[in-house]
This record gives sequence, C-alpha cells and structure tokens, in this order.
Amino acid sequence: MILKAENISKQYRLGTVGAGTLGEDLKRIWYKIQGKEDPFLKVGAVNQRNSKADGEDYVWALRDINFEVNEGEVLGIIGKNGAGKSTLLKLLSRVTAPTTGSIKTKGRIASLLEVGTGFHGELTGRENIFMNGAVLGMTKTEIRKKLDEIIAFSGCERYIDTPVKRYSSGMTVRLGFAVAAHLEPDILVVDEVLAVGDAEFQKKAIGKMQNLSEGQGRTVLFVSHNMGSIKSLCDRVIVLDDGGISFDGDTEEAINFYLTKNLRSAGESLKDRIDRSGSGIVKLEKIQFLNAAKRPVDKLISGLKSTIRLYYYAQENLNKVIVGIAFFDRNGNMLSGINNDEQGYFLKVKKGQGYFDLEFDKLPLYGGLYFLNIIIGNQNTLNKLDAIEGAVELEVVPGDYFGAGKDNRRRNTPVLDAKYRSFSNE
Repeated sequence: MILKAENISKQYRLGTVGAGTLGEDLKRIWYKIQGKEDPFLKVGAVNQRNSKADGEDYVWALRDINFEVNEGEVLGIIGKNGAGKSTLLKLLSRVTAPTTGSIKTKGRIASLLEVGTGFHGELTGRENIFMNGAVLGMTKTEIRKKLDEIIAFSGCERYIDTPVKRYSSGMTVRLGFAVAAHLEPDILVVDEVLAVGDAEFQKKAIGKMQNLSEGQGRTVLFVSHNMGSIKSLCDRVIVLDDGGISFDGDTEEAINFYLTKNLRSAGESLKDRIDRSGSGIVKLEKIQFLNAAKRPVDKLISGLKSTIRLYYYAQENLNKVIVGIAFFDRNGNMLSGINNDEQGYFLKVKKGQGYFDLEFDKLPLYGGLYFLNIIIGNQNTLNKLDAIEGAVELEVVPGDYFGAGKDNRRRNTPVLDAKYRSFSNE
C-alpha cells in the first residue's frame, strides 16, 4: 500500500470568501479550548452544483472519502462535473489540506493538475523546466541529466528557448507533463489536462503512464472524462458523485455504473432530472421509442422504420427551434448525431405540452447499446433551452438492414450504407 485516504472531507464556504466574523472566530476558539469539534464543520450542504444553496453558508466538496492504492496500480477517478474529482487530487497532491481526515503516502508525488501550473510566462521553456523540476523535488543534477529527454518528449525543441508566454496551451501542457513524467515519482497525479493536447501527444502521454506503471512499477492517479483512456489505462476506478464515493472496483463495471447511473429507460419521466442545463423555457419531459406501427417499444431493430419521440413542455410559443440528438457508445465516445438546422429547416413549438418525432425510414445503427445526449436550442444550439447528457439508453437489436436475408452483427456503431464494387485488370 502506497497511499491511504482515511475519512477525508473538504469543506468550502459559499459566497464571498473572507475571514468570517469575530463572533465565529471566538466561538471556534472557545470550542477548541473545551476540546470540542469545530461547530461550523457540522454546517453544510451536499455538493450538488445544480441545486440552489438555500441559505447554507458552507458546502462539502468531499465527504468521508476512504480508499487505498497499491504500489504500481493505476487508479482512475471519474464523475460528472462538480463531483469532487479535482478537489480530491489537490488533497492527495497536498496543494490544499483536508478539513477532516488524513492522507498517508510513501515516496515522492508529482502532480499535473492544471495547464502550466508553476510556469512563469517570462521565462523560457528551458528555464521553466529547471524551475518546475525544482518545485517538484528534482535536483539540478537530475534535471540536467534528463533535460534532453524531457525536451524531446515534449516536442517543443524548436521553441525551448522562447518565453513560455508565447506558447499555446497545448505546448504548455506538453512541457508540463514531460517534466512531471520524468521526475520518476512514486505517485503521478494527472488531472484532465491531456484533453488540451493533440491526439498524437495524448497517445504518447498515455504510453508514458503505462510505462511508468507497468515497466517501472509507479503508481498513477488519473482523472479523465474520456472513458476510452480510462478503460485502456486503469486497473481500478473510483466513481465520485456529489462529493462521495458511489463505486470502487473493476474498470469496466465502474464505467458501466457511471454511464448508466442517471439514465432513464424509454418512457420514464425526465422531469426530476437536475443534471441538465438551459433556460428551461422548453423542457424535455419524456422519451419514447416507436416501431413502424408507431407503437411504443423498449428496443428498436436495426434497419427497420423507427421513431424517437421527445415529449416537452413549453412556457411560450417559439419559432426557429433546433433539436439535436447525439449517439454515444458505452465508453463515452460520440458515434453520430443529427440536428434539424443542418438539414435546412427549423421546428416550432406552441405553449404547453407537445412532442418532436425523429423518424428513420431505416434505423442506421448496428445492434448494441447506445446512450443519447439531447439538446434543444432556439435559433442555435448554443442558445440552450434544455440539454441532458445521458438522457436515455437505447438498445438496438441486430436486423437485416440491407435486405440480404442476414442480420447484421453487434457492433455498437452507425451503419455505413455503401456498396463494394469489384474490378479486374482485364
């Protein structure tokens, strides 16, 4: 065991941050003299970013977190925005201290939490390597020994003697990751910063983390919204929800738990979903899947006439409404999507209840399980009226899409409707 978190919690004060009142300070001192718990630690709401504060002065970003990490293990940490992932990494990296609980670690910790953390814009890339390396605990001899390797890995050779203020965010994160990775830490803590880098660098960075864990026996704590990276890299995954651990275990099971936790089956009400955004002038209430006879069904069949019906409630009449549906696989990768404005027309809504029908003459999906993100906008999708990620799951049964007397395979991808042609040189 290289890291152990015991009953750690982190509390923040909402609104204007200050020293508090003299009365609060005196009350804290008095309770401390009596050997009692800080009275203000008992106050606080659960960390739900979508709910109103309701007069609470404090909020628990994390509450009663317990877990252990073994040497050489790659631990993934996933959860929706505001679940407490970055706060947890900051506690583990000792950027900030927990309000309650303790964290025990062995060895050296290197962390890459934010783009360009610790970099000085006026210094060159080379100078920042020495400064950042020193902050992370490397000696000048260590840095000199690994300097060429760090520069080569970052891919910033041409600009290494240029001030960092002229770097793009991608170049900055390349350099920052290169320094942290070559520190040879016992524990490497990485937040969702690799999303800034391009595909080639992300692949290189993930390869480096795999080499650290498998080849060198280092421990990696990795936060990402990319389920593909989590699946390929992590031995175990923790799912955070509203500041607490809701799942801790096998990577595949954790991803499935996370993706399906807030989903609704077709026909279930969406009125109580709080993990949504938009003005709410038009609000999605329910989703149904309909077969060719326009009858509600639990599953749709590949290649058959199908309809996705979206029930809504509108507070006013609107023209130029756009509805977008995106199809995702179980790893969180977007497979396809459709918006009506891209097809050259807008929709109208009348005040009150109504529904949109998305009709397919032939459902262009292979057999498999899909997750739908839905957005309703006015004139453009950036002007959101309502948006829900993971609004519903859709199971597609393999079918004879091409009418060839043969059901297609389960692939969890869109169908490519094209034909092969054969040619010869004769």
